[in-house]
Amino acid sequence: MRIKFAIALVFFVFYGYSQENLTYQLPPKPILDLADYQRAPSVSMDSDKKYMLLSYRNTYKTLDDLNQDELRLGGLRINPTTNISATVTYINNIKLRKIGSKDDVQITGLPQNPLISNISWSPDETKIAFTHTTNKGVALYVVDVASAKATKLTEDNLNANLGNPTSWYQDSKTLLVRALPSNRQPLIDGKKNLPTGPIISNADGTVSQNRTYQDLLKNKADEQNFENIITSELYKVDLSGVKTLFMKADMYAGESFSPDGKYLMISTIKKPFSYIVPLNRFPSTTAVYTSAGALVSVVNETPLNEIMPKGFMAVRKGKRSMSWRADKPSTLFFVEALDEGDPSNKVAFRDEMFLWDAPFTSTPTSMAKTQQRYDGIIWGNDNLAILSDEWYDTRNTRSFIVNPSNPTQAPLKISDRNSQDIYSDPGSFERKKNQFGRYVLAIENNSAFLIGDGFTSAGQFPFIDELNLKTLKTKRLYQSKLKDKKEDIITITNYKSGDVLVMMQSAVDYPNYYFRNIKKNKLTPITNFKNPFESIKNVYKEVIKYKRKDGVELSGTLYLPAGYDRKKKEKLPLLIWAYPAEYKDKNSAGQTSQNPNDFTFPYYGSFVYWVTRGYAVLDDAAFPIIGEGTTEPNDSFISQLVDNAEAAIDAVDKLGYINRKKVAVGGHSYGAFMTANLLTHSDLFACGIARSGAYNRTLTPFGFQREQRNYWEAQDVYNTMSPFMNAHKMKTPMLLVHGEADNNPGTFTLQTERYFQALKGLGAPARMVILPKESHGYAAKENILHLLWEQDQFLEKHLKN
Repeated sequence: MRIKFAIALVFFVFYGYSQENLTYQLPPKPILDLADYQRAPSVSMDSDKKYMLLSYRNTYKTLDDLNQDELRLGGLRINPTTNISATVTYINNIKLRKIGSKDDVQITGLPQNPLISNISWSPDETKIAFTHTTNKGVALYVVDVASAKATKLTEDNLNANLGNPTSWYQDSKTLLVRALPSNRQPLIDGKKNLPTGPIISNADGTVSQNRTYQDLLKNKADEQNFENIITSELYKVDLSGVKTLFMKADMYAGESFSPDGKYLMISTIKKPFSYIVPLNRFPSTTAVYTSAGALVSVVNETPLNEIMPKGFMAVRKGKRSMSWRADKPSTLFFVEALDEGDPSNKVAFRDEMFLWDAPFTSTPTSMAKTQQRYDGIIWGNDNLAILSDEWYDTRNTRSFIVNPSNPTQAPLKISDRNSQDIYSDPGSFERKKNQFGRYVLAIENNSAFLIGDGFTSAGQFPFIDELNLKTLKTKRLYQSKLKDKKEDIITITNYKSGDVLVMMQSAVDYPNYYFRNIKKNKLTPITNFKNPFESIKNVYKEVIKYKRKDGVELSGTLYLPAGYDRKKKEKLPLLIWAYPAEYKDKNSAGQTSQNPNDFTFPYYGSFVYWVTRGYAVLDDAAFPIIGEGTTEPNDSFISQLVDNAEAAIDAVDKLGYINRKKVAVGGHSYGAFMTANLLTHSDLFACGIARSGAYNRTLTPFGFQREQRNYWEAQDVYNTMSPFMNAHKMKTPMLLVHGEADNNPGTFTLQTERYFQALKGLGAPARMVILPKESHGYAAKENILHLLWEQDQFLEKHLKN
């Protein structure tokens, strides 16, 4: 179905002095045919792999979807009419299928024109809950899996402003829901209500380095509206729709049942609110209640957290990461910093882990300490858990076997590696559901199992390893040997028989699920989704490897047009799409995760579409920025950026495919920042496309991307890296694109607007397109198709012709 384009898009043109009014345009037919497709459904399976739920949604949102009422408060973007996130992507149909059958069963009882979200299986996996958004609010439905019938349980009065408003009770017969208060007051119109005084904030002299956040509270009206939208009443709702008040109205921010279902942990947001940090740093209280609603104990009180030390390893003081221990009926687990949350403090241990048994009248007991920052735990049984710690500055990550019942028992180190060294990744531990319906470490015959991506210098070969928990020796049970397909190992479904759920794909075969028996090497298909991009199935695709002049190994995925004669080697224009990444060593920087057998999935986030227009495309070109030892990556950002670009062009030019005078570069977000710097500091490109970037780093003074230093510690770095500060040097045609409502920290739409003004004032050839209603990632069909038209027009003019 084709859509009509009648809404005017406003943008600036590089050659004029005024705005140009233009209705939405469509890209050329080869690109439109690829972009205007119907996506396959997403798949969710029960833990026993008996049923799968197929969820269907539109490929794109519409501009009307983005044009609904929106309130931006405390870091949230919500629809104040329907009381759900304004950015939610809805499912419009759901079906069930018995695994092993080829027939889908349409779920009956769905509402007309479904807008489905917040899907969750019941603990016993016989039911599936979901919410449906009407034009007035959010209602709860439950599907009976056996009969494939949906039943409406509540009216459209749930409060989904803080996420999924439903939680299953352990009995799978009752749900706890957040509902709008019966006496809810209307929102305040801050524009109509006159303020009673100025807006005042104070700095008390304490050092704190907060990054730039979007959508914060700004005044008293915002505070009152924020309290209004997150306040809910809690109700118990049974499967017949009978609703009982469970707890009176409060600012509920999270509910979690204990594994045995006897206790309920509830977190509530408290005052004072903040104008400089989002809601996840507002004060909160966490209390545990019985499943009937009687208070057991207040287990945590967190103050307002506006003051944070510097660095990615900085954490707040006090209890954090509080959750139920998955292998115990009702034991809480939490972490506390031993360095006051400040990475600059020198201490023997950074974090301490505690266990706390219900009813929480005794003192929490210490379970373990970590020398680095706590990074997660996988519960196994009384005597075994897998504990991980990490340290960003060194990129180190480690995992240990610990005994939760004996904190004096020394941890056994399983792995100690560079987190960016993907070739040495031992894999992720396999988990399975226990008697409480919680996922815990899968242990069979005193062995655990690791599933790995299997990246190597020779290619990607996923594997399953068995880890002996006594000797810590591994035995390889299976490794994919496929070179013409990619095999992703999802989970082990039967440890004794060797059945494994996998996903298979190739450059031209859409990803589909299979059962693989690793003992009999038997493959059984589960799904059969078709390739919606048949028009590019004959495009040439290859992962090429090459070296930067300092010896760092690089890679990228090269696409050539269908029918291109690689012997005659007609010189093509080249498009490079990339995104810089920071590393602390050359070895990790030189590794590649690209696989030529990844399904070729063109989308607006790359240049792959243009292989149909006669361009060569180098997609996901490696752009590592390396800082070894005490040197920070950004100390030589510009020179490394140029070296990466030069190496990429040299590599494709050496193959004989391109006219190196006709090369363009593009990127999104930090890739846009990269693009602007490359056009400013090199003469390698004929033009560039920069989308939703940040160009003036003084507007992100307390760090950006992976930079931990603030502006006053590294002024030369910030200024040198800022394209805005060097706008007078930019003389290459550039297309600047930005969403009108960017919600990403640091990439305010103002960044592009001010950069364009500088370029225009200095006489640079630039064009700016602001996409109405879009945030950091683009969603509306009208905007995306017009974006593709803009890029095509720009490339045809400034590169090909």
